Amino acid sequence: MTGIARAVALFLVLLWAPTQAHAQADYAREKRWADEITPAILVGDPVYLELESHRRFLAVWVPNAKAAAGVIVVHGLGLHPDWGLINPLRSQLSEQGYATLSVQMPVLAAEERGDKYPPLFPEAAERLAAAVTYLRGKGLKKVAIVSHSMGSRMTNYFLNHPGDARIDAWVAIGLPGEFTDPATFKAPVFDLYGDRDYAAVLDSAAIRAAAIRSIRGSGQLQVAGADHFFAGMENELVHRVQQFLDSRLKR
Repeated sequence: MTGIARAVALFLVLLWAPTQAHAQADYAREKRWADEITPAILVGDPVYLELESHRRFLAVWVPNAKAAAGVIVVHGLGLHPDWGLINPLRSQLSEQGYATLSVQMPVLAAEERGDKYPPLFPEAAERLAAAVTYLRGKGLKKVAIVSHSMGSRMTNYFLNHPGDARIDAWVAIGLPGEFTDPATFKAPVFDLYGDRDYAAVLDSAAIRAAAIRSIRGSGQLQVAGADHFFAGMENELVHRVQQFLDSRLKR
């Protein structure tokens, strides 16, 4: 290798290295979340799923012997699988005929904004594929995903790159922005948000509605009085999600 070639190679390595480092998930933060929440889980059991890289990640499993389907529950930006509205979704849906699996998504440091998260989407998709495989392994023939906020963006990416991990329904709660490549979606989509949601959710609602109009069984609903986190309206949220899942999975 000539001196010029070595210099070019070194430049490319230096150029690439910061991008790779920036794309790295904060696994220490994940561990802190796990250490904090697992002793306090009242409904369900912590389980650890494994990626092809052998990296393990936390999920909270709530079985139901009479389950009609399995539901993967996906939290938002930088959070954990028992946070806020995720807890009533995963626990109450398990009482309504579903087995639920709430999964830890990759996170960055607490101060990082949402625009820094797309490099984590490939790993997020791997985790969702592992979650689908886990539920199929439990004998559940139908699987849905219920996701919130950044978790909905991660799910959107997953559905654009589904591989063999097909799902049967998707509830996207508070999706900021538009659907990406909705033509790749193979399952009905329920776009659910509050009339007091973030501007990024409200301003693109009409575009999202148009994007899923041709996907059979899909729909959109704005819930009066609800903010981005359905604070104080968690039971209403679960009711709306259940209605959609029942109409798509229990038939």
